Amino acid sequence: MERGGQEPPPPAAQQIEADDETALVIKPRKKRGNSDLASAGFNIINSIIGSGIIGLPYSMKQAGFPLGVLLLFGVAYITDYSIILLIKGGNLSSTSTYQELVKKTYGLIGYLILSTLQFLYPFIVEPGNVLTDRHFIILFTTIIFTLPISLYHDIAKLGKVSLISLILTIVILVIVMVRTVTFSPQVPKSENAWIFAKSNAVQAIGVMSFAFICHHNSFLIYGSLEEPTLNNWSRITHVSVSLAVIISVVFAACGYMTFAEYTEGDIFENYCRDDNLATFGRFCYGVTVILTFPLECFVTREVFANVFFHGNLSTIFHIIVTVIIVAVATAISLVYDCLGIVLELNGVLSATPLVFIIPTACYLRLSEERWNHSDNIISCLILAVGALVMTVGFVLTILHPQECSHGKEMFYCFPSNVSFHNSTLPP
Repeated sequence: MERGGQEPPPPAAQQIEADDETALVIKPRKKRGNSDLASAGFNIINSIIGSGIIGLPYSMKQAGFPLGVLLLFGVAYITDYSIILLIKGGNLSSTSTYQELVKKTYGLIGYLILSTLQFLYPFIVEPGNVLTDRHFIILFTTIIFTLPISLYHDIAKLGKVSLISLILTIVILVIVMVRTVTFSPQVPKSENAWIFAKSNAVQAIGVMSFAFICHHNSFLIYGSLEEPTLNNWSRITHVSVSLAVIISVVFAACGYMTFAEYTEGDIFENYCRDDNLATFGRFCYGVTVILTFPLECFVTREVFANVFFHGNLSTIFHIIVTVIIVAVATAISLVYDCLGIVLELNGVLSATPLVFIIPTACYLRLSEERWNHSDNIISCLILAVGALVMTVGFVLTILHPQECSHGKEMFYCFPSNVSFHNSTLPP
């Protein structure tokens, strides 16, 4: 018993304390992680550009190239802002997971909605088309690579894996840039390919949100830090998102400039089958997806553990749940390969709530600042934009679904057809 008759707080209780720069820090209930800032940054970048980047040229086609570039920067800013907002919300509510944060602010209903979104989102990131015999390649790579990496218990161990994925993404970017110079003249263009804005801009935001989402594993990465402070997290987030948006804008611009109005949801569908450089790019992309999926698997497994096992999985259940998650994701990738509409629907129904709506709604519920504080105003604006994108984007996607040409050789791969298409394009 201390002086004054007050008992000391329980040693297992979470406390919020300020560091030298008044940044809040959460003391995890378990020991602190062993991930340095660089490893955590690689995990964030990998989560952003590991799989969704493939659809960004398609988002330029949907929005119009100039508007698309502006929207991409806008989504990147919102991503950066809302990731930091999530951790602020965790500090304010003394919670250390996305699910705990939502449960504390919006009760069981909010908890179940978030858990459903987090559980379902990762199933889209398995590879859809890697090489010619996609079924064999998907099964082989899943068993040999994806499953063993997904069985890791510590997300900090994925830092080096994410670095490899980032290097391969840069290789893919170089391939796309080279083909912009060497292959673009072979693809006919129409004048309306460069108009400022198009009617499908809202769906484009959904595709971009899908590409940039990393909120579902932000608490996991934050908790893996050796020094989990808000200042450290803000620095990691700013650098990671900045690098990701640079890569994304260059990739989206080069991909769209090459194929313009013929751009597919999967940019590699646009390249000819006998293009060896593009085939190598497909292979690199398949590897990046293999290296990205374990990050998503961590989230799905954590959601399952929190909902059914109070956050603790024994070793045997850890293995069983991981195998089931990987098996279901692989099965989905084997039976469905039309990426465009999947990106749009997953973007507006899953990514948009996780990026725009839920982080801001939680912060607004917890914030003790005056109503006109900048964080509150910006949060309200992001929340309103998210609700608009989710509603309008879903309606437009259902009313005007995009055609899928998966597996078809594009007409410009046959030189005899190019002159015919050139003659039929509007002046």
